[in-house]
Amino acid sequence: MLQRYFALSEHGTTVSREVVAGLTTFAAMAYILAVNPLILSTTGMDKGALITATGIASAVMTIVMALATNYPIALAPGMGLNAFFAFTICGAKHVPWQAALGLVFYGGLIFMLLSVSGLRRRIVAAIPLELKLAISAGIGFFIAFIGLKNGGVIVPNPATFVTLGDLSRPGPVLVILGIILTAILVIRRVPGAIILVVLLLTVLGLFIPSGTADSMITAQPNGVISLPASLSPTFLKLDLGYFWRNLDLAFPLVLALLFVDLFDNMGTLIGVAKRAGLLDASGYLPKVGQAFMADACAAMFGSMLGTSTVTSYIESAAGVEAGGRTGLSVIVTACCFIAALLLAPIILIIPPVATAPALVIVGAFMMQGLAELDLRDFQTTVPAFITVLVMPLAFSISEGLAMGILTYVVIKLGTGQARRVGAVTYVLAGLFLLHFLVGR
Repeated sequence: MLQRYFALSEHGTTVSREVVAGLTTFAAMAYILAVNPLILSTTGMDKGALITATGIASAVMTIVMALATNYPIALAPGMGLNAFFAFTICGAKHVPWQAALGLVFYGGLIFMLLSVSGLRRRIVAAIPLELKLAISAGIGFFIAFIGLKNGGVIVPNPATFVTLGDLSRPGPVLVILGIILTAILVIRRVPGAIILVVLLLTVLGLFIPSGTADSMITAQPNGVISLPASLSPTFLKLDLGYFWRNLDLAFPLVLALLFVDLFDNMGTLIGVAKRAGLLDASGYLPKVGQAFMADACAAMFGSMLGTSTVTSYIESAAGVEAGGRTGLSVIVTACCFIAALLLAPIILIIPPVATAPALVIVGAFMMQGLAELDLRDFQTTVPAFITVLVMPLAFSISEGLAMGILTYVVIKLGTGQARRVGAVTYVLAGLFLLHFLVGR
């Protein structure tokens, strides 16, 4: 049955190979079960419910992707998008988390409509390659900065805005050692390198004082195995009316959520599919429409459960490298997410110090696209540089995206290349300019 449904023979794989690949994919992305609740709980959301929402959303939408496309691509709440949700939408913009979930829902809905109408292709084609690469890299710097901040390696300073933290304290030292150790394990291709270091630092934190009061870095767990926490604190708590009541503030935020998800999803699909040999002779992904629809549904489904945008994960490539070629591999991954929810008491005690290295290393992965830029061409470099620079410094993905597109359009106009800018890009630039003029 499995052979026939997933066409294993046609893809040159076996059930055992798919199982190993699925386990490998889970090991590569299991850190999200710890990191996502830690980030989103800063908004006031219940951490236990977030763990459950993260696991269920990841499992269900991974299965949907597998059944709809038969691709070895897993889904989970996106890194960068969760930081944008917590620190920009809820933090800097003071949007209640219930309303922020509503914005995530609308982002997914628009994504779905664009996919159905065919406008998705035109929008993706309209954004220049350098900005697509810069968006990913900028998000990488953004979440790496959050990791250093959460770990106490970077702290506020009234004179210079930020400065190096107190390295005589055990927390920041553990973070730095964790970054180095994770990098070494990743370079040596150790499976599950990120989650292994997260667990190691969590265990070490049980025996190392935090430096404040008489507490340890890691709190004592209330158990090891238990039933998953209730979803009731976040389930269907999204506020869909906030968008219409605050259109001037909400629309640019939804636009940013949409575009980050759109480009991230496109890059993940093409990158993983290429490694798995799923592209046809012309480089086209046969079931890309179904894949985009699954991703759009994932954003809406995740928001209803109570988590930020759920999207395709580039870590799926780890499973492909282990031999995964079909959706069967990620169905195994989905089962692992469900099983992991039984370990909620352990996940709840994971401290920011343990997840900080994960954020930094994932950020490093995301900046690799800059290698494709021609840094000698200032028409290419400056818009990309502005995008990457503004995201961490303004602590906002949307502001970085807006400044990058505006800079790109103005440079093209100033150098007499107005005709090389697509109509869609002009529309986006106009919307972002209006956003800045009206007020953020």
